[in-house]
Amino acid sequence: MSDQLADQFFDAAIGLLQRVRDEERGTIRAAGALLADTVAAGGRLFAFGAGHSSLAAQDVVYRAGGLALMNLLAVPGVVGVDVMPATLGSALERVDGLASAVLDSSPLRAGDALVIVSLSGRNALPVEMAVNARALGVRVIGVTSVAYAGETKSRHTSGTFLKDHCDVVLDSKIAVGDAELSLDTVPAPFAPASTVVTSALLQAVVATAAGALADRGVEPPLLRSGNVDGGHDWNRKVIEQYGDRIFYRN
Repeated sequence: MSDQLADQFFDAAIGLLQRVRDEERGTIRAAGALLADTVAAGGRLFAFGAGHSSLAAQDVVYRAGGLALMNLLAVPGVVGVDVMPATLGSALERVDGLASAVLDSSPLRAGDALVIVSLSGRNALPVEMAVNARALGVRVIGVTSVAYAGETKSRHTSGTFLKDHCDVVLDSKIAVGDAELSLDTVPAPFAPASTVVTSALLQAVVATAAGALADRGVEPPLLRSGNVDGGHDWNRKVIEQYGDRIFYRN
């Protein structure tokens, strides 16, 4: 049975990846173009996610094969599950005003781009982050499961979801509850696939952005692995060249 469950999870994850490849092709292209436009115009790139959604955001920051200009917009207490107790992070996502405080002290400015990852898109933090970022003149890419807007209620005072406040929305197609498997002998559904799918979506966007820049004759500011010969020297040059647009090294 355990081997069958492993196969079922892989099949479910592969099915979701195929769906987002086929159904989100246009939005992936649009998101990649948005990032490329921002880089070419001298803007900076940021990514944000709360709780486990932060994993996908972190996956595109300071990453071999990734854009050097992508910075993590960190909110204390909600970056992953490092806060103790872990449940505090979930509570902070519902606090009104937290996103405003973070943006007020962040380097985000008009002309930048912000990727916001939130599976449900219903909590106050990602909604407020998107609303306030756009008010600053920042373009927003949202990565979320649109299904939540139809099956749950928003926790933001506006009654809206993350998807309602983005320039581009990438739908991860994850079912409400984020669990792909169930058994009669197990009381709760299990095996979440949101991290796999969301990370793949964002890497597809980054790849599209790199290609879009190259098509324009602009060398994409990409990082190389530090575990290959010459990798550190390459990265040092890229970081020096774009130092005023990179904030994770300070």
